[in-house]
Amino acid sequence: MTLQGLRQELAHPRTSVQLCLLGIVGGSCAAILIIVFRLAIEILQGLYLQQGDNFTTMDAVDRFILPIIGALLILLFAFLTGFKHYRMGIPYVIHRVKHRYGHIPLRTSINQFFGGVVALAAGFSVGREGPSVHLGAAGSSFLGQWLKLPYNSIRILAGCGIAAGISASFNTPFAAVIFVMEVVLREYKIHIFIPVMLAAACGSVLTRLVFGESSELALLHFTKFSNWFYLYLIPVGVLLGALATLFNNQLMNMIRWFRPLNMASRLLLAGLLTGLVGYLMPQAMGSGMSSIQFVVSSPDNLMLLFAILAAKFLLTLIALGLGIPGGVIGPVIGIGVLTGAIMLLPLGLFIEDISQYTGTFALLGMAGLLSAVLHAPLAALSAVMELSFSPQVILPAMLVIVPAYVTSTQLLGNRSIFIRQLDYQKLSYTTSSIREHLQKTGVMAEARRDFKLFQDGPEHQMLDHLQKQPTDLLVLAQDFEIGMQYSLVQFDISLSPEQSHPLKYFVMEGVPSQATLAEVYEILQAGRDGAVYIYEDTPADIVGVITWNSLRAQLMKEQY
Repeated sequence: MTLQGLRQELAHPRTSVQLCLLGIVGGSCAAILIIVFRLAIEILQGLYLQQGDNFTTMDAVDRFILPIIGALLILLFAFLTGFKHYRMGIPYVIHRVKHRYGHIPLRTSINQFFGGVVALAAGFSVGREGPSVHLGAAGSSFLGQWLKLPYNSIRILAGCGIAAGISASFNTPFAAVIFVMEVVLREYKIHIFIPVMLAAACGSVLTRLVFGESSELALLHFTKFSNWFYLYLIPVGVLLGALATLFNNQLMNMIRWFRPLNMASRLLLAGLLTGLVGYLMPQAMGSGMSSIQFVVSSPDNLMLLFAILAAKFLLTLIALGLGIPGGVIGPVIGIGVLTGAIMLLPLGLFIEDISQYTGTFALLGMAGLLSAVLHAPLAALSAVMELSFSPQVILPAMLVIVPAYVTSTQLLGNRSIFIRQLDYQKLSYTTSSIREHLQKTGVMAEARRDFKLFQDGPEHQMLDHLQKQPTDLLVLAQDFEIGMQYSLVQFDISLSPEQSHPLKYFVMEGVPSQATLAEVYEILQAGRDGAVYIYEDTPADIVGVITWNSLRAQLMKEQY
């Protein structure tokens, strides 16, 4: 198939072999980028850590200095690219997917890569999933932009890259698919679902080839418990919902309080505060996954777990609130694991040996906190199941996720942290139902190519043609000094037969062949008449016409 044929096929909102192959290629590109990202972090940490993401082995003074050096390096990258780097991560990607078809600017991607590597290597309490989502969307959408594919397919490609990025970062292909559908795209369509699944699978396969099949949560094992435990899970969920609300509120407060400071001051302050806390409590440094080993090694040390939890909570607010490039999911997993382990301890009053349930409650704490912070209950459920390799966790996780989510949203008025960040940055993430529907179809899928082109033709010739072929599309091309102008020629049914000018001319605007029907609707909705013409390379190169009547028919088409 030619490249032009590929573009024509991808303009249709349907599952096809071409779209599936594109998902595989886009997902592989994104996964390779994330693998390089992860390797860069491991190489840097290998220079001064005995174990990845475990900062307890460093000297106290080195722990204090390391985040400050990291902040300086992040500033250096931002200065070299002239970039305001708070426009990065998952909230920014959601905005770009909704309003720019997943087009990710190159400079933001460069800063996200280097800034994310330095932030994670320097011990800031941020997750690698934020950079993974950003870089995954960028890596796959760049492919679509290079091939000049229709915007609707580039949007799907961005979703494929996000799924592959999360899958390559955590080795969780199923959770990655659910996250894309529930948090980023917020829709379930088969023609989108299939390529996203393939991309996530590619991300998982490639990351397993490089890093193996192990998972950070492999240390946590689910242990079955008595049925009366289920009653205790409901208040556990309520407390997790309250903690999630506290976390989201305080993170937004940190962002607001320190927004008046310039970027350099905020980053250096984040480095200084992280160094101070890390000097005293190194267990709280890092992405959050390192918290798991402390839960496993000291499950009954209440004071230590509380201290790590408080320090981790504070360091996460400092790093994310002051603009360190990184994600929120990793630290939330760490906080959830610690909280779940602490909530198990009261059961020691009724059970002699509760240490066997430490892994179980750590997993449940992670599931409840993730669902309430992100407002993604299904993604949280699939993540905890996949990371623990324990399908038995599904039922108890549901009993924690539901009260956590309901408490957070309905009782305490909490919203997704991503949505709150988007609102604060005044980045739009919503669109009308009409525009959302039309964004799924490229203009080449509906453009009529059987138009009759007249080059400054006499009016009587066009009239004769319409009288013989009244269903034909007639286009008048006029070459002016400012460029070529195309007009749609139709009978003017408002005129009486005896009038001398029975033709009506609609001057048409040009729309690139990569556009979707949403752009056509924006042009024609005011007049609800006329047409637009489609061009490929230059606005003078007309290849098709879309009329208002055909667009209206598309809007009225029934769907399953």
